Amino acid sequence: MSALLSYGQMAEKHWREHCPRLVKELETENRLQPALVEAQERTAADMDRLIQQFRRQGLTPQQAHDQAWELIREKYILLPPERSK
Repeated sequence: MSALLSYGQMAEKHWREHCPRLVKELETENRLQPALVEAQERTAADMDRLIQQFRRQGLTPQQAHDQAWELIREKYILLPPERSK
């Protein structure tokens, strides 16, 4: 199994704080680690694709990275907080 890198670690911290029911469900099903690895891998793949796209549009590497992060971060890593019951 892949190790958690910065995206996966960021996802775990965010999910534990803002999505405790999701984390509890994933832990109960022994799927938390695979879900974090998947979020990390999808984020990295989408980031690479978007950075290349933005570089072709003339952005600097930093601008391309920042723009891609703005678009991708809430898709897999920074999930919306759960509503309290």
